[in-house]
Amino acid sequence: MKKQYSLGCDIGSSSIKVSLLDLRSGETIASDYSPKKEMTIQARFPGWAEQNPDTWWDNLVLATRTIIKQSNGNALDIISIGISYQMHGLVMLDKNQEVLYPSIIWCDSRAISIGDVIMNDLGYDHCLSNYLNSPGNFTISKLKWIKDNEPDIFSKIDKIILPGDYIAYKLTGEISTTIPGLSEGVFWNFKNQALATDLMDYCEFPKSIIPEITDTFGHQGKLSKEAAMETGLEKGIPVSYRAGDQPNNAFSLNAIKSGEFAATAGTSGVVYGVSSQPIPDEGLRVNIFANVNYSIDYPVYGVLLCINGTGILNSWLKNTLFSGNISYEEMNLKAEKINMGSDGLRIFPFGNGTERMLNNSNQGAQVLGLDFNLHTRDHVMRAVQEGIANAFRYGIDLLNDLDLQPKVIRAGNTNLFLSPLFCEVFTNVCNTPIEIYNTDGAQGAARGAAFGSGFYESMDDALKNLKMIKSYEPDSGLSNRYDVYYQAWKEQLQAQLQQ
Repeated sequence: MKKQYSLGCDIGSSSIKVSLLDLRSGETIASDYSPKKEMTIQARFPGWAEQNPDTWWDNLVLATRTIIKQSNGNALDIISIGISYQMHGLVMLDKNQEVLYPSIIWCDSRAISIGDVIMNDLGYDHCLSNYLNSPGNFTISKLKWIKDNEPDIFSKIDKIILPGDYIAYKLTGEISTTIPGLSEGVFWNFKNQALATDLMDYCEFPKSIIPEITDTFGHQGKLSKEAAMETGLEKGIPVSYRAGDQPNNAFSLNAIKSGEFAATAGTSGVVYGVSSQPIPDEGLRVNIFANVNYSIDYPVYGVLLCINGTGILNSWLKNTLFSGNISYEEMNLKAEKINMGSDGLRIFPFGNGTERMLNNSNQGAQVLGLDFNLHTRDHVMRAVQEGIANAFRYGIDLLNDLDLQPKVIRAGNTNLFLSPLFCEVFTNVCNTPIEIYNTDGAQGAARGAAFGSGFYESMDDALKNLKMIKSYEPDSGLSNRYDVYYQAWKEQLQAQLQQ
């Protein structure tokens, strides 16, 4: 029987990963990422964060060509392409489909005050009941910033799209978006089950800038001749799945039913829960979006708790403080030798822009309790992982306030979850079991595309080959000890927030 494959592309802010999945065995036969060092995030001013969309495409081409070589020609049997992408980024195209301005990505903080003004003018209750969010620092507020501060750029806009929409356009030549994509930008009115025209009218945005809406799963165009020549793939392969990285991560971990939870700890850290009911957070600290399996007839929601500064802190530690002269594995081993609680050293990982869960404040990363006569760089390595786990616990407590209590959290065997120490700290600090699976965002996108193309009959069928490779259960004794350190960490954080 002829083998068939699906290609998954994960468009991150640190790197672009591509995986080739054997659809019958469920095994990844080739994968690569580019660049080998984290992509640069440009910050022309404090709080800004931009990337050139063509950088994503160039690295996608490099990674795709590498896996074609790895697969010994099997790439010619690809039947579908799927895309996972960094959420909330703004990409603006002119009438010639050229990028007008660097993408204002997810962790850019410049539009916070604009989002606050929009919410105040339209009304708190109106925003929560219609959009399930405030406009906050999301895509719609970033576009309003462009209108207010770069009117010449705004006047040239033909279409606005998200990072994944841009990659789909580069692959197919067709410009489109999805309902979940619109919701993550706060362009979707959940009450009306339609484009948020009232919000767009307030911002004085023409409706024509929103592209055609396509399904998350299903035909989204075919690989163009030009894209085929660049990537080395065969012309005509259908693109049949597109989703933001966090909904895609939940899908890739088979967290698609109400009450199921997934987590990531890449550049940012996320706990993502699925709900059959809209649960807006009156404190505006947790985000609600349309899930990958959302439809107008059967709405399903994703509840997203985000911590901007997690893996990026660990990579900063490795590449900046230690000049790249140490591996993550070595860092983990050294951190394991340090006492629980890092001998009083506390780190707060909030140095990657405004934190929604901290009421849209930008606290910056902080180090407290540093003793020059006691602490070594190994203490810093452990304190980083403990500080990140504490931030997750803080966020999970917010979810508990919304009556969303994870019984178990699923994660892929990637990023910080590769660290046994981090997994141990996480499960005990959060007092929640975690299950680690043999998957990642690119593999999830490949499975989603295969379902979207009709190869799999159901989502359950697409995910049947997932394997749990390890799990961690809280130890009551350890959890109690970690809780002491967490409470001290939390007390200090709350003191900072009140200043």
